[in-house]
Amino acid sequence: MAEPLVPPEETPPVEGSTSSAHPERPDGGVWEHPMLWVSLILLGSLSVALFFALRIIDL
Repeated sequence: MAEPLVPPEETPPVEGSTSSAHPERPDGGVWEHPMLWVSLILLGSLSVALFFALRIIDL
């Protein structure tokens, strides 16, 4: 049996998922604020560099 014609302004019925085409993006978790991680990495690398610079100066 053929499906009835649907007017152009309406969406025809389809099979499949009824979820939205573009699901909402989940929370970023730990990656939500990347500048926090960049600052921690920068602080750690500067402290290691400072440690070795002070060892060289102490010699």
